[in-house]
Amino acid sequence: MILLNKLFGLFSNDLSIDLGTANTIVIVKGKGIVINEPSVVAVQISSSGKKKILAVGKEAKEMVGKTPENIEAIRPLKEGVIADFEITEEMIKYFIKKSHSRNNFIRPRIIICVPYGLTQVERKAVKTSAMNAGARDVILVEEPKAAAIGAGLPVHDPKGNMVVDIGGGTTEVGVLSLGGLVKSKSIRVGGDKFDTAIVEYIKKKFNLLIGDRTGEEIKIEIAMAVVPEKEMKMYVKGRDHVTGLLKRVEVTSKDIRDAISEPLKDIGVAVKQVLEVVPPDLAGDIVESGIVLTGGGSLIRGLDSYLSKLVKLPVYIAEEPLLAVAKGTEKMLQEIDLLQQIQADA
Repeated sequence: MILLNKLFGLFSNDLSIDLGTANTIVIVKGKGIVINEPSVVAVQISSSGKKKILAVGKEAKEMVGKTPENIEAIRPLKEGVIADFEITEEMIKYFIKKSHSRNNFIRPRIIICVPYGLTQVERKAVKTSAMNAGARDVILVEEPKAAAIGAGLPVHDPKGNMVVDIGGGTTEVGVLSLGGLVKSKSIRVGGDKFDTAIVEYIKKKFNLLIGDRTGEEIKIEIAMAVVPEKEMKMYVKGRDHVTGLLKRVEVTSKDIRDAISEPLKDIGVAVKQVLEVVPPDLAGDIVESGIVLTGGGSLIRGLDSYLSKLVKLPVYIAEEPLLAVAKGTEKMLQEIDLLQQIQADA
């Protein structure tokens, strides 16, 4: 009997995966976060077209924009959706093995967070990838639910709670009550759209060609959603679009504010659209408790003030917003019997 219990324990190492466009976070039940790495896979492509995995996660991201012709650094998820089924499967398989110290005999039950707006076909693709990667069972949970739970909102109470999760590929806006999503909206605007907007703006205004990684660095360093007391500046290096020569230019936070104005506007519109259809009683709760921001996009300076001014409501940034979705799935792992109350219909 003791041996059977040990064997059962070996095969019941449940884990959750926040499978993000930008980063993947893996939590093992009872151990907490064991992996927090970029959702990037470096692949070597032979002359016959055969792919060989060279690196996954942090090591692969270091190669982005710096690889020779036969090596490609791939981000297999685009805007919250699997863009490369085969590479996503290999990435999940790698993270499962790494989280269990490369033990090939463990087939865990996995909770995976998915954007609210995924179609049934897209949800099936996520589930199939995880099953093929070694899961014995896959439970899909919608990101707004996980984000709200991870942010510490009382989602099981008969009270309206509103969360805006701004990830790498999507922004999820959700109003929750009694453990379920009452109203929700998912738009394919997130950190990647901010990065792209910055790259395009720098090209248009300064005739300077930069990569997505540089665009991300600029966003982290000086992006602001509102006019600050003092503008920030930084030097950006790249290639002149006209002469082809290398150069550097000085970029201000005002430049970046102008660059990201459209994605900011899109997020604001999504928040307003959800608020417009919230039932009156829940609307009263939100007026009182406000809106909570989660996800990496919420770290753009002044975004809470920008949205608060737009919707005339209090807006707060969750504690450790980057980990809100992951923390939510961790709580679900601890209360696995309660998953039926919040499990996505997949």
